[in-house]
Amino acid sequence: MSPFLAGMLQLLALIAALALAYRPLGDYMARVYSSTKHLRVEKWIYKAIGANPNAEMRWPAYLRGVLAFSAVSVLFLYLLQRIQGSLPGSLGFSSIDADQAFNTAASFVSNTNWQSYYGEQAMGHVVQTGGLAVQNFVSAAVGIAVAVALVRGFARSRTGELGNFWADMVRGTVRILIPLSVIGAIVLVACGAIQNFAGIHEVGQFMGGSQQWNGGAVASQEAIKEIGTNGGGYFNANSAHPFENPNAFSNLFEIFLILLIPFALTRTFGKMVGSIKQGYAILATMVTIWVGFVLLMMWTEFAHHGPAFEVAGGALEGKETRFGVGASSIFSISTTLTSTGAVDSFHSSNTGLGGGLNLLGMQLGEIAPGGVGSGLYGMLIMAIIAVFIAGLMVGRTPEYLGKKIGTREIKLAACYILITPALVLCFTAAAMALPTPINSLTNSGAHGFSEILYAYTSGANNNGSAFAGLNADTQWFNTTIGLAMLLGRFLPMVFVLALAGSLAEQKPVPETAGTLRTNKPLFTGLLVGTILIITGLTYFPALALGPLAEGLAS
Repeated sequence: MSPFLAGMLQLLALIAALALAYRPLGDYMARVYSSTKHLRVEKWIYKAIGANPNAEMRWPAYLRGVLAFSAVSVLFLYLLQRIQGSLPGSLGFSSIDADQAFNTAASFVSNTNWQSYYGEQAMGHVVQTGGLAVQNFVSAAVGIAVAVALVRGFARSRTGELGNFWADMVRGTVRILIPLSVIGAIVLVACGAIQNFAGIHEVGQFMGGSQQWNGGAVASQEAIKEIGTNGGGYFNANSAHPFENPNAFSNLFEIFLILLIPFALTRTFGKMVGSIKQGYAILATMVTIWVGFVLLMMWTEFAHHGPAFEVAGGALEGKETRFGVGASSIFSISTTLTSTGAVDSFHSSNTGLGGGLNLLGMQLGEIAPGGVGSGLYGMLIMAIIAVFIAGLMVGRTPEYLGKKIGTREIKLAACYILITPALVLCFTAAAMALPTPINSLTNSGAHGFSEILYAYTSGANNNGSAFAGLNADTQWFNTTIGLAMLLGRFLPMVFVLALAGSLAEQKPVPETAGTLRTNKPLFTGLLVGTILIITGLTYFPALALGPLAEGLAS
């Protein structure tokens, strides 16, 4: 079997598995966030934190809950790293430096999981499981909660109430993320991923010296790392490490976990707004972009440009031979089109155009299907923009799901789509202009520029994957990427929740013969075009200086 055919068969198997899980999981999540009952363990949590889960919140109160919880989480994770050297189970590792502790705390709380450290050489068991793994759960639950609040904004009328943040976050964690992660961890252990609290031990003699590995609760963290679209690896090699990703089946299973919730949330959206077809329209947009990017990535990585490529069957540099070019292409696109950031190959080793596809996937806003929660609310923002453009074309007041898209709504949507490009381009320009940051580059020219552009794109879009070749463990990059991650995560949430509140206060607009049908293929095409055009106009000059210049020169 040719490597290309093997990759295509894996893609088809993945699509089939996602299709089977789509309806039951989407319907279940809709019931979770529509239920008025509380599980006993949830009641204990509410009592412990002093929250009233039945109190409805308007968008400012909902936002205060998001920001307060996240601020406490950043502080807790920062302090946990700073005192690591005094904690049991630290494996002898010292406390983390202040700038790196800030970067890591910002990274995991913002669901980015950017890592400027070697996991197996820096973090002990307590920080890994009691700090990083906990944030993998709750940061993902926060993202889903904000998405559900926006969906309620469309579903409700004549009220500014969006639900209760504490109830939404706890339910997302207890009823969705934990059960799925338990199942995922069991499957990964069966595949060969490790799950223990072993210390550092010598595994053999290599080239005149010894090699040491430490164990850890890897399978359980790997499961929530993918399910919550987090991406932070227990080991520096991330999902290319055999302890995290032992074989070809586990590799495909991890891709399935990454895409599972983001795709299924479109079904949840359709159920909650009372129109399954609206959910299908959003799903079709996500699938069109995702499949298109996967096929383009396979084409760029399988294209033969010389004898070495022909013998290897594709661009194998930087890829695990356990997975091959096809599976690595699916993995890299799936992680950069979501906010996962996990890697099973070095993105820096992709062809120039292949690296550009990874960059572009993040620059789209990671909405196809995007991160858990963030992908759905990002896509709904783009749907509002598309409806507005369609309204301008025909001279009608734009409407979406029975809500008028007026001046306030379009301003909030515009602010949302401008935040991350401003962060990415401003920080990249500063890093290239100042004398110190460019000393971290190991490559010059277009590829070196791509390394810095990729780093800030990954941080501001809360992806977390790295291009490799950039020494990001410096005070400049730890601080600026940390700021980009926090601003790129929480500033958009401000506008999403403000928009949700504005929509919930409206009375529904009756559908007429002139209403744009947003559940038809025509709207899906309009939405795909809007996304690609807006991203192209925003990032094309930067992409032309980096991956496009490199790809055309090769």
